[in-house]
Amino acid sequence: MSGGIQDVRAEDITAINSESGVRIKTAVGRGAYVKDVFVRRMTLTTMKWVFWMTGNYKSHPDDKYDPNAIPVVDSISYQDAAGGHPGRAVPGHLRRQRHRRAVQVQEVPWTCADVEGVSVNVSPAPCEPLQGAHDGACPFPTDTLPIDQVTVQQCAYDVPGGGN
Repeated sequence: MSGGIQDVRAEDITAINSESGVRIKTAVGRGAYVKDVFVRRMTLTTMKWVFWMTGNYKSHPDDKYDPNAIPVVDSISYQDAAGGHPGRAVPGHLRRQRHRRAVQVQEVPWTCADVEGVSVNVSPAPCEPLQGAHDGACPFPTDTLPIDQVTVQQCAYDVPGGGN
């Protein structure tokens, strides 16, 4: 079993003609956890999967994995996303928690299994387990990360033989 990922933040994203906008995958025996993933302000256009999450990702290379090592997927938050094909948006925000097995969102239909969570102003309406009520906005951490303190500097250089 591998370690896992936690405290992931992504915002102000535009993706065009990619296979998937946001993809989270794990499987029994593969990863210890995927939690506290916060994504907001996305424009996802012309792709096969806007949000693709699965807890049953592919098979294992051999039979030596631990079938009792169940990964924890918890506190996945998508906010202010528009996606699909041009003219067929999926606006609003979605907050997912306690993902157990699989969620898949395509251009229009939802396919869900063993999930629970809430959604607000999502079109088309998500599957029933994700239609829970939720007051307020989806969470997004406000603390400052070390990467927020990095200053990108510009530099000028000449390319030898570059002409002019």
